[in-house]
Amino acid sequence: MKIGVIGAGSWGTALANLLAGNGHDTLLWAYEPELVKEMADQRVNTLFLPDIPLHPELSFTNELGRCVAGSDLLVLVAPTQVLRGLLTTLAPHCSEQTILVNASKGIELNTLATVSGIVVQTFGEQALQRYVALSGPTFAREAAQGLPSLIVAASCSTSAACTTQAAFSNQLFRVYTSDDPLGVELGGAVKNVLAIAAGIADGLGFGHNTRAALITRGLAEMRRLGRAMGAQDATFAGLAGMGDLVLTCTGDLSRNRTVGMKLGQGASLPEIMAEMRMVAEGVKTSESVYFLAKSKGVEMPIAEKVYEILQCGKPAREAVLELMSRELKSEYA
Repeated sequence: MKIGVIGAGSWGTALANLLAGNGHDTLLWAYEPELVKEMADQRVNTLFLPDIPLHPELSFTNELGRCVAGSDLLVLVAPTQVLRGLLTTLAPHCSEQTILVNASKGIELNTLATVSGIVVQTFGEQALQRYVALSGPTFAREAAQGLPSLIVAASCSTSAACTTQAAFSNQLFRVYTSDDPLGVELGGAVKNVLAIAAGIADGLGFGHNTRAALITRGLAEMRRLGRAMGAQDATFAGLAGMGDLVLTCTGDLSRNRTVGMKLGQGASLPEIMAEMRMVAEGVKTSESVYFLAKSKGVEMPIAEKVYEILQCGKPAREAVLELMSRELKSEYA
């Protein structure tokens, strides 16, 4: 297959490398010309995925149209907040047969749209038949190192899901299919907000009890939002829900957990963001999820406190006390 990958951060580079290793004609697009030159000349992405050799057949470009034109699959791995602009720019170069595979995890702030919503608004309702949400418990570095990893390809179209599954799968990267792209998108977005909460708890010095409770109640919030939006409950018990949530809330490679941990240790958000080279999607998504939950009338107290800490300057310990002092209720209320 001819495959274009949009975005040469750690995850985009890891996926492009995997696809090239699977024998596909893969072209990786990066915004920065100097990064394209480095990857082509030195066969490594020192900025986002250092020490990982890039496949000899992987090609690179900073020309968006070249990456898109003639692609059987177009893999979107740019930050969610810039995806609309990228999709609008690449739309004239994109065939109506090209499968659009989204591997970004977030919700657009201004519109509260998931990526499937942005795709519909850009390409039309029919584009959902060639749209796939790709998500699961996968750190880019571990996948790039060839450590066994599992992920979900979700689409309204069985054909699009199965084509994506076949393109990405190998002996060390196993892909399952799903018919719930919205649930997979919501799981991937909300877990980043909850990972910030987990990091805050770790930074404050709380223990394993706290982390386990936070993951469990966070999953309940994720499922609650999914139900309100028409996603399938089972999705949140799977790889794109519970699986990704556990990974991101506990793994040291999690950028969102790192943001939370530094907040819990007393650093300010501007200081933390200034030190980070890669995007922590949960920071912006905390706003999106907060307003989305309000618009749907969904109670998400953990996500709400993350929003208040990040966007309103609420002290982390005060937020925890407010969570613990809420009205007592049934676990399944």
